[in-house]
Amino acid sequence: VGPNGCGKSTLLQIVAGILPPTRGLVRVQGRIAALLELGAGFNPEFTGRENVFLNAAILGLNQAETAARFPAIEAFAEIGDFIDQPVKTYSSGMMVRLAFATQTAIEPEILIVDEALSVGDFFFQQKCAQRMRALRERGTTLLFVSHDMASVRDLCERTLYLRQGEPVFFGASQEAIARYLREDSPAAP
Repeated sequence: VGPNGCGKSTLLQIVAGILPPTRGLVRVQGRIAALLELGAGFNPEFTGRENVFLNAAILGLNQAETAARFPAIEAFAEIGDFIDQPVKTYSSGMMVRLAFATQTAIEPEILIVDEALSVGDFFFQQKCAQRMRALRERGTTLLFVSHDMASVRDLCERTLYLRQGEPVFFGASQEAIARYLREDSPAAP
C-alpha cells in the first residue's frame, strides 16, 4: 500500500521480471502469473480463445494442458460468445475477466495483481477474491496492490507500506493500513 507514485507498481514489475532493478537483486523462485496492466500480454487482433492459448504457452503450459484447462477458464471468465471475438472488441471488464481466469488457471506459485480488478463489477471482484484466497490457501504467494484497504485487509496477512520508493513498514496488514492512513492522510504533517 502507499500513495500514488510511491513505487508499488514498479516493485511488482521488478518482481515479475519486466523491469530490471536499478540497484540490488531480486530472486524469484516459482512460476509467476501477473496481472499488471489491462490487456498486457493480449494481442488485440486475436480472439479471446487464441489469447488464452498464447498466454498459457508463455506461462509454460503446452497445448494439451491448456486445452484441458480451457473449459474452466471460459466458465470463470463468463464472457460467452465473445471468447471467439477479437479482444479489441472487449470492454475493460471483459478483458480483465479473461486475463484473470487465464493467469489463475495455471495455478501459479506467485500471483501478482496490480489494481487490475478495479475495472470488474462487484460480483466478479468477489469471485476473484475467492479464487485468490483459495490459491493462497494452497500455498500461492499473493503480491497484491490496491487502494481498496478492505481488499488488502481481506486478502493479505502481511502488508508492505511504501512512501517515495522506500519501505516504511512491513508486517501485519491492519498495522500497515493504519500507518498508511494516518501518515499519508491530507491532515498528516
